[in-house]
Amino acid sequence: MSAIVSNANAWLLLAAAGVLEILWAVSMKASAGFTNKPLAIVTFAAAWASFWLLGLAMRTLPVGTAYAVWTGIGAVGAAGLGMVLFNEPATVARLGCIALIVAGILGLTLLAPEAA
Repeated sequence: MSAIVSNANAWLLLAAAGVLEILWAVSMKASAGFTNKPLAIVTFAAAWASFWLLGLAMRTLPVGTAYAVWTGIGAVGAAGLGMVLFNEPATVARLGCIALIVAGILGLTLLAPEAA
């Protein structure tokens, strides 16, 4: 991949990195403290790939924006899947806070400068 990633591609890389962050967070929980070896391997592979894609996206996107969007995608996705897969509480307060994170992600995405 070239040293300069186009702005559109940087956002796609960042989105993929965020999805992989969700995967590693959920697989970490499902691995039961890394006692389930296949899920532990998924966790480490997804984490590595997520960091790698984040790094590629940061070649173009501002560090603050990229990192905040990446962690936001991971937080929202992990919280949502935690409610669905692990029966974690889906209270009004939690859902409201998740909505605030989504609003922050959208704001940072829409207000991001063209390139770093």
